Amino acid sequence: MDTPATKTSTTRTIAELRSWLGERLSTAPAVREQHGKDQTWNPGAPPDAVAFVTGTAEVQRIVATCAANGTPVIPYGTGTSLEGHFSAPLGGISIDLSGMNRILEVNAADLDCRVEAGVTRKQLNTHLRDQGLFFPVDPGADASIGGMTATRASGTNAVRYGTMRENVLNVTAVMANGEIIRTGSRARKSSAGYDLTRILVGSEGTLGVITEVALRLYGIPESIVSAVCPFPSVEACCTATITAIQMGLPVARIELVDSEHVKAFNAYSNLDLAVAPTLFLEFHGTAASAQEQAETFMAIAQDLGGGPYRMATREEDRQKLWQARHDAFWATKALMPGKESFATDVCVPISQLAECVTETQRDLAANGLYGPIVGHVGDGNFHVVLYCDRNDAEEFRRVKEVYGRMIERAIAMGGTCTGEHGIGSGKRAYLEREHGPALAFMREVKRAFDPGNVMNPGKNAAI
Repeated sequence: MDTPATKTSTTRTIAELRSWLGERLSTAPAVREQHGKDQTWNPGAPPDAVAFVTGTAEVQRIVATCAANGTPVIPYGTGTSLEGHFSAPLGGISIDLSGMNRILEVNAADLDCRVEAGVTRKQLNTHLRDQGLFFPVDPGADASIGGMTATRASGTNAVRYGTMRENVLNVTAVMANGEIIRTGSRARKSSAGYDLTRILVGSEGTLGVITEVALRLYGIPESIVSAVCPFPSVEACCTATITAIQMGLPVARIELVDSEHVKAFNAYSNLDLAVAPTLFLEFHGTAASAQEQAETFMAIAQDLGGGPYRMATREEDRQKLWQARHDAFWATKALMPGKESFATDVCVPISQLAECVTETQRDLAANGLYGPIVGHVGDGNFHVVLYCDRNDAEEFRRVKEVYGRMIERAIAMGGTCTGEHGIGSGKRAYLEREHGPALAFMREVKRAFDPGNVMNPGKNAAI
């Protein structure tokens, strides 16, 4: 059961930590607020203090102190998560891992590396570029590797390269009892024991604090071709995607943006895209194979009324297109000043994608709501960015109801309430609907790993 630490025990924890962290333990209101509220309308709650750490040993010492006093521990990376993952509803100590940003080793011959949790995606790829390597998981924001691991993040490249689940070899973590563990080796496969790596990937800080991550790497493709193609309908976009996937076309990225998002992109990123449901695509390979893939998809698109099909091979042109896609949240937010945003995500089997998206669009229209849609449609994942005035009780009610129906719709179609954002505090209410009796076993795992319930309480499947 979620039980907040007493004021006396929290005061004792802060005093003990300050005795050796000094100025790296902050109780400043602005710092605490920053570490308790994300970019969405999840209410958030500030921790009692924020500890800025520089290594695993410091994290171990903080966790041991907090566990002894029953004080909650909340890991914090870059603050880009979207489901209230790092809020502190019961108070406690936020451990800011951003200072743990060393790339510890790169094994180019084995295509792997090991980094501290605070290393960001862009930092890692900048470091790897001169060795002809890259790390493909791209959630859009320049998130930390530790945070991406903890939330089992995905992104625009997942259709070809997989999510964090497929690309994490092992993690180093500080567990609730203060012990440091490494969950596996550098081997590409193992049959030895329970798969603790997969248990901690996606655990959202509720089982332990991830401090180091070993990752799979890939060679930078010889050639990259990007393309943009408008379609007459969302259904046509989804059908083209399904056709490409089913015929085995190795698309690296395939992203759906609806008409509302295209309007926002044009205004925010100074583009001149046709205002229609559109697919953003990318193909990797040799110069010949990437071009062949792009042309094959063009033929698929033309059969479904898509076009004109625009390709880009120069890096600056490709970067401009994909930066617009990554700025989708801010582009729509710029069109809705004064309203709060609610970034959502669900994931369904790709055969159900067109129906799920169009039913969601009909629901939005019937309720007079602005909710542009964007999605990693190659793996059936899409997002609706909902906007509302929280002070308008009627609009707020309609938004919440549409949101709930979208999740129920996805689960009924054999999908999930979240494909990549995670549960945090924002989606806990939907876990039982999705997992049924299995949720009880998740809670038993939580009790076994963290009997005192100090690790990010109130999140995910936490007690």
